[in-house]
Amino acid sequence: MTVAMSAQAAAGCRVAYATSAQWPGGFTANVQVTNLGDPISGWSLVWTFPSGQRVTQAWNAEVTSSGGRVTATNVSYNGALGTNATVSFGFNGSWTGTNTAPTSFALNGVTCTGSVGGPTSGPPTTRPPTTPPPTTRPPTTPPPAGNAMAAVAAMQPGWNLGNSFDAVGADETAWGNPRVTEALLNNVRAQGFNSIRIPVTWSNHHGAAPNYTIDAAWLNRIREVVNWALDDGFYVMINLHHDSWQWINTMPTDRGGVLNRYNALWTQLAAAFRDAPPRLTFESVNEPQFTGSSGDAQNAELLHELNTSFHRIVRGSGGGNATRLLVLPTLHTSADQARVDELVSTFNALNDPNLIATVHFYGYWPFSANVAGGTRFDATVQQDLVDSFDRVHNAFVARDIPVIIGEYGLLGFDRHTGTIQQGEKLKFFEYLGYYARQRRITTQLWDNGQHFGRTSFQWSDPELFAQIRSSWTTRSGTASSDQVYVPRTGAITSKSLTLNLNGTTFSGLRQGSTDLARGTDYTVSGNTLTLTAAAVTRLVGSRAYGVNATIQARFSQGVPWRISIISHDPPVLSNATGQTGSFGVPTQFRGDQLATMEAKYADGSNAGPHNWTSFKEFDVAFAPDYDGNSITLKPEFFAEVNDGQRVTLTFHFWSGTTVTYQVTRSGSTVTGTTA
Repeated sequence: MTVAMSAQAAAGCRVAYATSAQWPGGFTANVQVTNLGDPISGWSLVWTFPSGQRVTQAWNAEVTSSGGRVTATNVSYNGALGTNATVSFGFNGSWTGTNTAPTSFALNGVTCTGSVGGPTSGPPTTRPPTTPPPTTRPPTTPPPAGNAMAAVAAMQPGWNLGNSFDAVGADETAWGNPRVTEALLNNVRAQGFNSIRIPVTWSNHHGAAPNYTIDAAWLNRIREVVNWALDDGFYVMINLHHDSWQWINTMPTDRGGVLNRYNALWTQLAAAFRDAPPRLTFESVNEPQFTGSSGDAQNAELLHELNTSFHRIVRGSGGGNATRLLVLPTLHTSADQARVDELVSTFNALNDPNLIATVHFYGYWPFSANVAGGTRFDATVQQDLVDSFDRVHNAFVARDIPVIIGEYGLLGFDRHTGTIQQGEKLKFFEYLGYYARQRRITTQLWDNGQHFGRTSFQWSDPELFAQIRSSWTTRSGTASSDQVYVPRTGAITSKSLTLNLNGTTFSGLRQGSTDLARGTDYTVSGNTLTLTAAAVTRLVGSRAYGVNATIQARFSQGVPWRISIISHDPPVLSNATGQTGSFGVPTQFRGDQLATMEAKYADGSNAGPHNWTSFKEFDVAFAPDYDGNSITLKPEFFAEVNDGQRVTLTFHFWSGTTVTYQVTRSGSTVTGTTA
């Protein structure tokens, strides 16, 4: 019987620590622990980083930190450690300045000296392990074949080259992005990304049946960009992308035709990339879907057939493909339990240690699209994220099968990144990065050009990227809002926000380079931050409409939380007439910002699209035009408004103000009046 032994039992250990990869700001390390003493049924290894490094993601161990002190404990499947037995785990970390390796470790309280009977109390000594660490691999060498968990951990974080080679059209510029350059990939790598997903749509770039020969120029162009990325040190993923809805979706009614075409493409791709480095991975198909199927059972059967056929073709092509990491999606890349269970069945059938599961995550739909009143990152939105990540963790990661969230973001970003309010957006990404680390899931940001400039090499929203980048390694404090609204007229009172500490401690407020005075400018009681009336008066200045000052709430770690001090009065709307194709409500915003809009008929029923809710979709049914002093009601809204029936609109603003307005459609003519 194996039992846990106390420090008084015969004890001793040896540790080999090696940095297997390093890049600016990050590194991968492998740790091998040998138990030289009596058998133990649970282990805990403690060390202190000498240069302030931090662990950001671990595999084969649960890792916690307090300052530079790190504790790694066993997971469910590797706790038993007999005499002379060895256990290994690894992690990704962050570093600044230097990345000096720790030289002393303690196993279950016993300092590892390479012999039995080492000291059992006090801080670890500085004696190095008696066995030299393994040779350090160069930064671009992946973990050894068969260690898929370690490889996928090394892929974190990842980025998508969206709307380029996946564009449906003549070439990579068909959807408005410029040609991909080597400089773009170099600059993306410099942002700290370790993997790049290159979606590719092949529909317009191959010949007819039965050979479906891929256009040589297109294949060579893909190969060129893949090689640029590999040379940069990226892990790279390529796939069949919009083919999923262009022709693969017809498989229920053309099973043989679709399978022949699919197999022909992957046969050619497997041959073309057979000798590529193991950092190149293949994804069988993006967001698989089927039109006209009989239901879930047939969908699962068809996707299983595609995934297993893909696996057979790639593995059978030999060379590097014999052990290449292969990425298999759920139906629709959904994290719903039924979809996850279906993919688990495929993994069980294939029984291949070099497989990766993938899902996509765009958040709780009402929040992600800003519809149905989903304006805030609230408990419902957070729980949806937790549930999704927990499902894939429990199904795969807990069984040592890695998971990649091949795309993540917010659906509203497809229109523009302002569809979701800035502070709520930042809270979403802060939590997503944190919880992905907790569940040991690698993430790849979807970027179709709206985030990182393809020629400017600048972030369109540096504040957003700072929050995303911080979330890769640590938590950041946030607050209930990033806005403090102060009426333009009347007495000025104190203003309060609730701090979300997220495991940090609050360290103060700052305006520019000047610290605000605690007790005079603000107070903190529990998690309530209160700006005094005197401070608000000074910050709001002349009380001109809009943002008069910005301050930063600073925390013990992570990025600061920006707070805008805003002067406002209730917005004023005016009567108007116009057409359903372009109707604007004249609006004096007077410093306020629009959050959402409700639409109801006189009998209280919901008007407009998504008539199951009174709250319409931001930037689809309506959109503010702050420069033009109007709120646009879009053709999509009037397309589902009953002719001749008056609709009462309620505009909700971020200050908490609501303003009502009435519109009546008569054919293509619209009349709008103040309520």
